[in-house]
Amino acid sequence: MTTLSDVAKEANVSKMTVSRVINHPEQVTPELRAMVEKAMESLNYHPNSIAQALVNNRSNVVKFVTLEDIDTTEPYYMNLLFGFARGLNSKQYAMQLVTDPDQIEKGRADGYLITGARNKNYDMFDKLDKPFVLFGENHRGYDFVDSDNQMAEKMATQYALDRLYKHIIFIGIDIKEPFEYSREAGYINTLQQHQLIPQIYRVANHSHVAEKVVREHFKEFKKDTCFICASDRIAIGVVRALQRALQSQDARIPEDFGVIGFDGVFLDQVSNPKLTTIKQPIFEMGEMLAKMLLQKIAQSGSPQGEIMLKPKLVRRQTTR
Repeated sequence: MTTLSDVAKEANVSKMTVSRVINHPEQVTPELRAMVEKAMESLNYHPNSIAQALVNNRSNVVKFVTLEDIDTTEPYYMNLLFGFARGLNSKQYAMQLVTDPDQIEKGRADGYLITGARNKNYDMFDKLDKPFVLFGENHRGYDFVDSDNQMAEKMATQYALDRLYKHIIFIGIDIKEPFEYSREAGYINTLQQHQLIPQIYRVANHSHVAEKVVREHFKEFKKDTCFICASDRIAIGVVRALQRALQSQDARIPEDFGVIGFDGVFLDQVSNPKLTTIKQPIFEMGEMLAKMLLQKIAQSGSPQGEIMLKPKLVRRQTTR
């Protein structure tokens, strides 16, 4: 069995240095840390997670906290959960799911991943005594991981223009939160670059609400219109409304009306016709959140900044 001494000899450093790399990586230089980690990998050495936890007075548990009223079995959150769990496995950490905000600080944990954060929650974050990171961009300086929402809707809007739709309408989520502002900004900025006037509707993030709004305003929409939607859920409602409204008209999807969603996790594939959408790298974001949180824990709560992953436009049947 490989020992700490074997690793020290392989890396040509002292046993104390190897111990610091394992237990207090913030106390060594990145170069030294890389050298020791390379030796550990070469010798297939895996530190004893229980011993590490005892040395550092840690539980080797982090909490996955949801502040929204969500179904965690939904594919979107299942992908995030699995990505986060995979990221934790590299450091032999366990995860506890918390759906009640009052339970965040009850029991032992070394840190928190918080999802569904809203402006009303920020005062609570300032009182937390453990390291935490957020899933979703914010303007308060908290560490976070998200997809680049503004870039995403720039891509969607430009794609609609490239497909020669003349009228581009944005249907956003009716909440005043940073990610939604960024998505609208991507749409608005792209239209302004082409000297076109933005047209925005905001609805609750439910397909039946989006369907109702489009049906009520359908007479205002001209042929060659593409709807840029802030979620696949909204996009499905738009598609249903268009299908019903177009039954009595000489118009079709995607020839006369296009629809582009946002998320690309599951609903885009079960839609009929299948949705063109902006696909978020949900699984990868979960892994990055785990990596960021564990690094923050190892560095005694030091700021980690922000990470925005690039989304991808997936062309399917709702755009020409």
